[in-house]
Amino acid sequence: MTDSGVVGTCLDDARGFKLVRMNEAIPAPSDLLLPDDPAQSLDVIAVGAHPDDVESACGGTLAKMVRQGYRVGIVDLTDGEPTPHCPDVETRMSESVQAAKCLGVHARIQLNLPNRILMDGFVPRIALARQFRRFRPRIVIGFGQKTPMASPDHWQAMQITDAAVFYSRLCRWDEHFGGVPVHAVARQLYFRLAFEPDVMPGESHHLIVDIGDCLEQKLASITTYDSQFAHKPKIAERVRAAALVTGSQAGCWAGEAFASAHPYSVSDLVKTVMNL
Repeated sequence: MTDSGVVGTCLDDARGFKLVRMNEAIPAPSDLLLPDDPAQSLDVIAVGAHPDDVESACGGTLAKMVRQGYRVGIVDLTDGEPTPHCPDVETRMSESVQAAKCLGVHARIQLNLPNRILMDGFVPRIALARQFRRFRPRIVIGFGQKTPMASPDHWQAMQITDAAVFYSRLCRWDEHFGGVPVHAVARQLYFRLAFEPDVMPGESHHLIVDIGDCLEQKLASITTYDSQFAHKPKIAERVRAAALVTGSQAGCWAGEAFASAHPYSVSDLVKTVMNL
C-alpha cells in the first residue's frame, strides 16, 4: 500500500513559495501495535532501521520508562527482511510485536521502507515526520553513529531521523502532512547498539541510564527474535555482559548509554548526579 503524492516537481504557489510535490510514492505504514486511545500522544519514540535494533540499543530504557508511567512507542523504518534464517516478513513482524509486548511499549509502527537499500531522502524523511506529528513525542531516540561491518541502513536511519525531527516542526507544508499540525520535538537522544562503544566520537554530552531492574525485559525482547538470534550462541549472555560493563562505569548494575544532540539543564543537581 502506498500514499499518493508528488516528489521532485517544483511549483510556485500563490504566495510565491516554491512547492515540492511528490511523484515517488510513500509507503503506507503498518500499525503493528497502537495505544488504547490512538489519539493520545506519546512521551518518547525510539526509531530503528530494523525490528530488533531498538531492543538491542535501548530496550531496557524503554521498559523502565513504561514502568515510570511514560507513554512509549517504537518506529521501525523497514521490516528488516530478507534475512538468512527468517522464512517470511510475517514471522519478523510477529516477533516484533511480541518484543514490544515484552517491553510494555504502547505503540509499534513499521514504515515499510526498503530494507538493505534504505537511503536518506525526501520520502523517508516525510514518512517518519508524519509519525512524529501523529504521536507528538517529547523525546526522540535514534541511531547516533555508523556501525562498521554491520548494516549501512543504520547510518541512513540516523540521517532520516535527524531530518524528520526537523521536518516535523516546519510550518507551511500542509500538502505533505494532510493538515496534521506541526510538532516540535523537545529533545533528541542518540543510542548505540549493545556491542558498540559507550562513547560516541564527536558527541560531547553522554549519559547512562540504570536499567538494572529492566535488564531481563530487555533480554526477553531480544530473544523473541528467534529468526535473528537462535543461531547465534549465547546472545543473551553477551548482551547482559555489555550492559553490565556499561553500568559499571556509572556505578549501577546494568546500563545503556546515550548521547544528547544538545546540552540540557537539570533543576536538581544532587538528585540527578546521585540518581536519587
